[in-house]
Amino acid sequence: MTGEIWHYKDGDVALRGEIYRPVGHPNGRSVLVVHEADGIGGNVRRHCAMLAERGYLAAAADLHGDGRVLEGEAVASAIAAFRDDPALFRHRVRAGFDAMAMLPGVAGERSAAVGYCFGGAAVLELARSGAPIAAVASFHGSLTTALPARAGVVSARVLACTGARDPLVPPADIAAFQQEMTDADADWQLLVFGRALHSFTNDQVDSRGDPRMAYDRIADVQSWEVMLRFFDDTFAGGS
Repeated sequence: MTGEIWHYKDGDVALRGEIYRPVGHPNGRSVLVVHEADGIGGNVRRHCAMLAERGYLAAAADLHGDGRVLEGEAVASAIAAFRDDPALFRHRVRAGFDAMAMLPGVAGERSAAVGYCFGGAAVLELARSGAPIAAVASFHGSLTTALPARAGVVSARVLACTGARDPLVPPADIAAFQQEMTDADADWQLLVFGRALHSFTNDQVDSRGDPRMAYDRIADVQSWEVMLRFFDDTFAGGS
């Protein structure tokens, strides 16, 4: 399933995301969905469609520009550029949130953001920046940052789902994230799956042959259900 093309900008950078309209009765909620390192692909589209089936408006953000899907060294170069410039990273994901907020029927207090891998790190940066969003959920995203959250800034509820065997998110990073969120007095939750590696929500990742990554059906299904409950609790009394 492919959504409607969605054009927006971050300054002079042209971005091209996708919009997935609610299927059936809209629940009045919207979710910004941020892609993995390469760009908008099957995993993001699958989850956007699943959100739409539950009545959400899902907006797949584009962080690379022109809807590009990167390959090889271009992926590493793009990720390094965002990692080395946290302000750019936050500005780029905030551009998607602000553009989504301009869509008809979208209300910030009934909006959330979800991210996968690189996108998981992106939505955590959105929360750390103090964006006026109700909740964010990160799936197997990096948990560390060059700009730790400051006390009183994070207004979004935060859910982070990670794998205990993910070599890209080692135990030290998990512990640092917990301390950071606690020091910031954020409303946060952490879900750790003991057997999960990186990219555990991506049912196509095994074809890459990367030993650091593997699809984990149980972790995928359970983390999704936790996220839905997390959003229901956040938006209690709304739909």
